[in-house]
Amino acid sequence: MKFRIALAASAAVLLAATPALAQTATEPSAATATAQSEHDKLFALFEDADARELALNPLSRLFRGEDEGVDRLGDLLTDASFLASRTDIKLNLALLAQIDRAKLSETDALAYDVFKYTQDRALAGASDAMRALTEVRPVNHFFGLHTFYPTFAGGKGVAPFKTLANYEDNLSRHNDYIAFIDRAIGRFREGMESGVLETRLTIGIVVTQLDTQINTSLADSQYMAPTKAFPEGFSDADKARLTAAYEAKTREIYAANTRLRDFLRVEYLPAARDSVGLSQMKGGAELYALLVENSTTLPLDPETIHQLGLSEVARVKSDLEKLKKEVRFKGTLNQFFDYVRTDPKFQPKTREGLTQSYYEIGREVDAKIGALFSLIPKSPLEIRPYDTSTEQFEAGGSYQSGSADGVRPGVFYFNAYDLPSRLTPGNVTLYLHEGAPGHHFQISLAQENEDLPAFMRFGGTTAYVEGWALYAETLGSEMGFYKDPWNRYGTLQDEQLRAMRLVVDTGIHAKGWSREQAIDFMMQNSGMTNTEVVAEVERYIAIPSQALAYKIGALKIQELRKRAETRLGARFDIKAFHEQVLNTGGLPLAVLETKIDRWIEAEASR
Repeated sequence: MKFRIALAASAAVLLAATPALAQTATEPSAATATAQSEHDKLFALFEDADARELALNPLSRLFRGEDEGVDRLGDLLTDASFLASRTDIKLNLALLAQIDRAKLSETDALAYDVFKYTQDRALAGASDAMRALTEVRPVNHFFGLHTFYPTFAGGKGVAPFKTLANYEDNLSRHNDYIAFIDRAIGRFREGMESGVLETRLTIGIVVTQLDTQINTSLADSQYMAPTKAFPEGFSDADKARLTAAYEAKTREIYAANTRLRDFLRVEYLPAARDSVGLSQMKGGAELYALLVENSTTLPLDPETIHQLGLSEVARVKSDLEKLKKEVRFKGTLNQFFDYVRTDPKFQPKTREGLTQSYYEIGREVDAKIGALFSLIPKSPLEIRPYDTSTEQFEAGGSYQSGSADGVRPGVFYFNAYDLPSRLTPGNVTLYLHEGAPGHHFQISLAQENEDLPAFMRFGGTTAYVEGWALYAETLGSEMGFYKDPWNRYGTLQDEQLRAMRLVVDTGIHAKGWSREQAIDFMMQNSGMTNTEVVAEVERYIAIPSQALAYKIGALKIQELRKRAETRLGARFDIKAFHEQVLNTGGLPLAVLETKIDRWIEAEASR
């Protein structure tokens, strides 16, 4: 803790010294000096808070494209780490309160508001009561270090494997992973004692995931992959030394995963809860309320969201009925869904064919994107299938950010597991969401903007991040993709998925719905395959409230665009609107709304 105290002291000294640092060779007016001092204090706080955050979470450095000081994952699940994080939050809020917001520029005031929002929400989640409901459930099948780490440590994530130091850092991080696994067992035991338990469903899948990893031969393990792709210039002696060290450490990882697997299967599963909803867990209703506000960044209650979801499901279903008539399908809507689910012409034939279809979509988007955006990321975008060892439990698609300097590309991952379930009408909208102009544009443009403080470049609220990606799907219409009725079928199905999420997530976690009830609702109201629906429902069970962010965020962005179009009329510029939405990172929705309203009025008065 001495290091934490020293950091806090240095922050106080830095902030106290800021007014003196604001002086220039030409003495400014008193008003200017005051404004400079408030700006300097604010950005000194941002810089110091970021440094303290990176000290606690060194893994974040790798996601920014750095490779210095990255030999640790951090002291995950320790009391010291939790208390240090909470101390940081309180320090940040105390120092922020010393800054006079009224004396900040409009841009600085925006940064002030975002920082305060993120710290307030972080503090709400850092109470002892909330910790007692979360840390004692350290992993499930969708959210756990055990699923992220093999790909990350195997050279297919953000960690570089270019130098001897990179290889040594990876070995060092293995020690933290092993320590995490053993601490996770201890935290799970605490939950067994307190009665705060993960679901039998999610833990059963975790056991299967660990079985798959443990039963993979050492030679085929992802952990050994870096030793099969040494960079040029490594000596034979270094190759032999590192191969032996990686093999020894991989055996230790296998042993740790076996300890966790055996504990979960023998001790925890019999005690785990049969219910799947968070409100059915001890303290779960209070936790869900907190998570809902965190995910949506709005003061919404589960019942309001549930009813909004039912309304949106009905609206999209009506549009699907119109599409059914357009393609002259004779039969009910559910029969229409079954037709698309089962007709071979909508099913990719091979993994390579599915890959090529995404390449083609990417080329078409690149050719059309300039009509809608003036800001284009410098980071390239790659298209890859998930690794076959993990694809069964992955989402339909996802995005991994590139580096801020544009050297490491962003990656759009798609799922090729169970090919008949990967219906081709959804390919366009999935690419627009996960790739360009969805997550790739939003995340890359934020982190490439060096004028933003780090917490805005590399952070972001789920409602904004996922809301933007869902809004990006709608731009397929302006790009001409949805003139094809089957592409339009795909985007309506995706929109229906996000509408159903509002109903199903709140149904499971606030209204006591069962897994089967949720699956039935989604099968009856969409054309998704059973494989897709089961994966979705089990995802909502594992990460409550996250699925609410998509539709809530997209509706807000669509509302703001409509407001701008109505107010500005012929002066509305879609490129300028998109620049305003994207150029300050992932804002809380209320802060975004205030920003766009100011922009609309400024444009209207020009």
